[in-house]
Amino acid sequence: MNEKRALYRSLFSVVMPIAFQNLMAALVTASDAFMLGFLDQDSLSASSLAGQVAFVFSLFYGAFVSGMTVLAAQYWGKKDKKTTGEALAIAMHFSLAVGLIFSAAAVLMPELLMRIFTSDQKLIDAGSDYLRIVSPTYFLTGFSQVYFGIMKVCDRAKLSSLIGSLAVILNIILNGCLIFGLWIIPEMGITGAALATLIAKLFEAGFVIAAASKGKCIKLDIKQALRPRNRQLGRDYRKYMLPMLINLCGWGLGVTMYSVIMGHLGTDATAANSIASIVRHMIASLCWGIASGTGIIIGGMLGRGEFEKAKRSAGSLVRCSIYLGAASGLVILALTPLVTSVVKLDPQAKHYLRYMMFFAAYYIIGNSLNSTVITGIFAAGGDTRFGMICDIITLWAVVVPLGMVCAFVLKLPVLVVAAVLTLDEFVKLPAVYWNYKKYNWVKDITQPQSA
Repeated sequence: MNEKRALYRSLFSVVMPIAFQNLMAALVTASDAFMLGFLDQDSLSASSLAGQVAFVFSLFYGAFVSGMTVLAAQYWGKKDKKTTGEALAIAMHFSLAVGLIFSAAAVLMPELLMRIFTSDQKLIDAGSDYLRIVSPTYFLTGFSQVYFGIMKVCDRAKLSSLIGSLAVILNIILNGCLIFGLWIIPEMGITGAALATLIAKLFEAGFVIAAASKGKCIKLDIKQALRPRNRQLGRDYRKYMLPMLINLCGWGLGVTMYSVIMGHLGTDATAANSIASIVRHMIASLCWGIASGTGIIIGGMLGRGEFEKAKRSAGSLVRCSIYLGAASGLVILALTPLVTSVVKLDPQAKHYLRYMMFFAAYYIIGNSLNSTVITGIFAAGGDTRFGMICDIITLWAVVVPLGMVCAFVLKLPVLVVAAVLTLDEFVKLPAVYWNYKKYNWVKDITQPQSA
């Protein structure tokens, strides 16, 4: 019982700042959508579709951060600060490079990016304006998110949460000023939302640099970030990061295909799906916080060689994720009347939204469990290949093809297509449980010379 209390105290101290930071980040997307929703449905849809570019980039930096966390959590558990800092530099190297590519694409070819998600010229034009303005944010986000990741490993989760939350508050305030116009500021609509995002990201990156320079966490070695020198650690990093990158990109592009499918079913379906996804993302923040915290806590135990304790703790965390997922689903159902009454949508879009909120409520139960086990427990012990295989098969061999057939071949109603596109978390549950019980994830993956 004392062990469980200690586990939950440790989890609470790590999870709550992470979950709060996730929630605040989700509030930016929500504020963009709800404020633009007061203007017109096209602005809402365009910003949502343009936001898919940031979502795709988040898959890349998510993998870079997760790969770093796999190694850093175990080395930090062994009190090896030097190697933990080298893991930070390697992750930063990848994140900044890919962030630069996304920034260049958004400023040079925004129309091409928008055509991936919609064929509606009005949405393409509005979304392109949005992408040009936010283009620098991908590079800035690549920097700040990697540093947030190492802060969480190094017991500075509260600091990362503070920085991220202040940036979000600034973003929301600027949204109100720039979207609608305030005092001498003219009404800018969707371009105002983009400018608010850019200013907030500049503030966030500046705050992170200030915190790092004052020694609040492990300092970034700029030379190593430009050209990492620890070749063995680099090989280990790629070994665990690449399956996670393929996993996240396979999963994320599959989820993006959901938006593509819904985007070609009309603006009503697009708007309703956008709002339902935003609400689900906000409520899932605590669930994903538990997954992140689980990886850090279990990774530290494995790095210290506490294998049996890691097994027992993992079981407790799995049960916790199920309860939390069910509670999150009930919250979504309770919020449905409020959301449908506040958002300005056409009657048909509101009809779709009511049912999509119900789909989101049961989807989040499976998502909470799977994210805790796959991205938390499995990754903590270096078992990153399973998630890659499981998600790619589930999405690309089952759910995405089935959704496309239902939408474009059978021409089934929008709500039937939306329901089909929420099946992935439950299709893979048996395989996830089977792999969990094999306990392949219970191992120390650090190099002996760094112990």
